[in-house]
Amino acid sequence: MLRVENVSSLPFLSNTTLSHGNTTWHTDDYRALQRIMHILSMVVYAVACLLGVSGNGLVIWIATCRMKRTVNAVWFLNLAVADFIFTFFLPLSIAYTALGFHWPFGKLLCKLNSTVAFLNMFASVFLLTVISMDRCASVVYPVWSRNYRTPKLACGIALVTWIAAFVLSAPYLVFRDTATNSRHVISCYNNFALSGDYSAEETRRIWKIRQRAMIVTRFLFGFLIPFSVILVCYTAVVFRMKKRRLTKSGRPFRIIFAVTGSFFLCYFPYHVFSLLEMSKMSSSHEFKVALYVGIPLASSLAFFNSCINPILYVFVGQKTFRQSILLAFEGAFGEDSLLSTLSSKRKSRSVSQAEMPTGLQLVPNHLPEP
Repeated sequence: MLRVENVSSLPFLSNTTLSHGNTTWHTDDYRALQRIMHILSMVVYAVACLLGVSGNGLVIWIATCRMKRTVNAVWFLNLAVADFIFTFFLPLSIAYTALGFHWPFGKLLCKLNSTVAFLNMFASVFLLTVISMDRCASVVYPVWSRNYRTPKLACGIALVTWIAAFVLSAPYLVFRDTATNSRHVISCYNNFALSGDYSAEETRRIWKIRQRAMIVTRFLFGFLIPFSVILVCYTAVVFRMKKRRLTKSGRPFRIIFAVTGSFFLCYFPYHVFSLLEMSKMSSSHEFKVALYVGIPLASSLAFFNSCINPILYVFVGQKTFRQSILLAFEGAFGEDSLLSTLSSKRKSRSVSQAEMPTGLQLVPNHLPEP
């Protein structure tokens, strides 16, 4: 789980009275804040679970049973599968929070629950990166895309993205662990040192090194590098479309931009708080309190991303709200007309030049028409 990984690394919260300078936190203040954060987290988890399972389940059913398989349908289907698996596991997080962070489900589910969360994150951002590259190739090389851009190739690329996502999330199968305290409360946490003795200096040093390595790797491969590629691809798309005076993109284009933007807005705060947690500033009391409040909120926002995509598929680019859900999904997953327009223009221009008399082909195209 995203939030437990970070919050569990804040040992100062176990104190009954927290003081720094003129600021003093008593047990009642801590418990009131803790209660609010627990309730807010459970509400967000419940909403994300309900909307995510039903919405992504509907997307999977329509994409597999009611629609012709297209490249866009393959991309959106894989996004929906990633989100569906994650939201399907959310009841475990809801129960864990409701029980006061007591994990009665065993070590295996502890490992799987966290691994699925990060598998969803990596798979989603990798698929969004592949989609941006696909869009860029469709605009820059429309004829090539029309000939070689096939659902079979898309399925193969999607499989590679899943393998890469699993490789990056697999360490959580190793590091995620359970521990029982003196009150018989079982915690599900990241045991980066793979040891139950945290009193030794060497153990704490290994724990910090591995934690930082995981956070930096997650930020680089789960956010910075993919979104740099996405930014470059969509910049090239916009530049080429303006050059060809194609100011209006198809509805699938608008949906892709919306899905990418929602992922950025949902996951950027989480990565920021993860990086701040391992900074030197985290030693101050006020900063620790800010992390305690901010990390659950940022993590809840990341959770919510898994249920928002089906909503975007239905409402982004809709001309009328009376349109059926099936038609809305067909419009979202269908191949947009831009690729056909570009390739048709390229072919028409080639045919025209081929049919033109030889002497006329030598006339510079920048001369004014008579």
